[in-house]
Amino acid sequence: MGHGVGRRSFLGRALAAGAAGAALGAGGAGTAARAAEGTASAGAGPGDGGAQGDRVIAFHGEHQAGVLTPLQRSAVFTSFDVTARSRAELTDLFKTVTERLRFLTKGGVPDPVGISAPLPDSGVLGPVVPADGLTGTLAVGSGLFDDRFGLGDRKPRRLRPMDTFPDDDLDPAWCHGDLMLQLCADNPDTVTHALRDLARHTRGAMQIRWRIEGFVSPPRPSGTPRNLLGFKDGTANPAATDARMMDRLVWVGKDGGEPAWAAGGSYQVVRVIRMLVEFWDRVSIREQERMMGRARDTGAPLDGRKEMDDPQFAKDPQGNIIPLDSHIRLANPRTSGTADSRMIRRGYNYDRGVRDNGDLDTGLIFCCYQQDIDRQFAAVQKRLAGEPLVDYIKPFGGGYFYVLPGVRDGSDWLGSGLLA
Repeated sequence: MGHGVGRRSFLGRALAAGAAGAALGAGGAGTAARAAEGTASAGAGPGDGGAQGDRVIAFHGEHQAGVLTPLQRSAVFTSFDVTARSRAELTDLFKTVTERLRFLTKGGVPDPVGISAPLPDSGVLGPVVPADGLTGTLAVGSGLFDDRFGLGDRKPRRLRPMDTFPDDDLDPAWCHGDLMLQLCADNPDTVTHALRDLARHTRGAMQIRWRIEGFVSPPRPSGTPRNLLGFKDGTANPAATDARMMDRLVWVGKDGGEPAWAAGGSYQVVRVIRMLVEFWDRVSIREQERMMGRARDTGAPLDGRKEMDDPQFAKDPQGNIIPLDSHIRLANPRTSGTADSRMIRRGYNYDRGVRDNGDLDTGLIFCCYQQDIDRQFAAVQKRLAGEPLVDYIKPFGGGYFYVLPGVRDGSDWLGSGLLA
């Protein structure tokens, strides 16, 4: 496969490292962490990583972690082009990614190697790799289903290159990809360490197409964290604790008309959205709030008092209180016909410094999960076309992907059903 380290020799070390992690007591902690995962909805405040970064989120399960998991503080979204030359090498790639994530999300001591061998770890997290609330979520793009690997007849029904919407300014260098890997953890060095580890062990089989790092701000003063426009972001997320709702909105089932292997997965949309903050900061607070439909200080809808108050659109049919073209009213009209267009949103702020024109390069990594892109994300995006907010935001990258079903146990691997 062209790795710098032979896969068979590496696998032996990875398995030994995983055993070392279990010996440190990580296995039981992972089970408890997955059980606790449903205690807060996605979009809630970042989890508490603990003093030593020892928070473990279980890797095994029916679904991949990182979809309904409460937001960790740091994330990196990385799109890859697959360079594997055959279906056998693609299988090898997926198995290697699985084995590395199985170790990294549990934590432990990397297996020692000989003096002349390449180092087993970058060392940026110290001699013992902490779990630090790490999750890795692997999804496939439509490009993987071309004629390279004979997977065309197994492509998810609604998977395609990302649509271009009227207000987009997409840069091809920042769009699409054969794979999308979302890494989230309680600290930024943990996600950087995990990405370096995976890139190293899969060299020759996939290469980075584009990547972007994100962060979640602490709740200020409380409640849902804010985006870089100063407004709370994710207030109206569906409750991830409602399993029946998640089966209706997020997870693809066996009777959804999708390929059999896809059951337990979900459609992922990633959008990289630049925020023109210099212009936004010159807008009056009244105008900002009317564009959003919410009060900036509390996050409450303009007809309410608290963040979690439900806006009463039916009592304001003319939009005298919450304008008809406000963001919250267009995105979620709260009608019976749009109830199933909701999705789990998992957004991260980003700050990439300064653009060539001297403007701040800041914005939002918008990520959402749903059962049906057309019924959910695309339908919402069409309703938002031309909203007043488009003068202050500019989507320039991202893609549509399909999150693989979860890894059931130690003998299973990501993509096993797809490549069976």
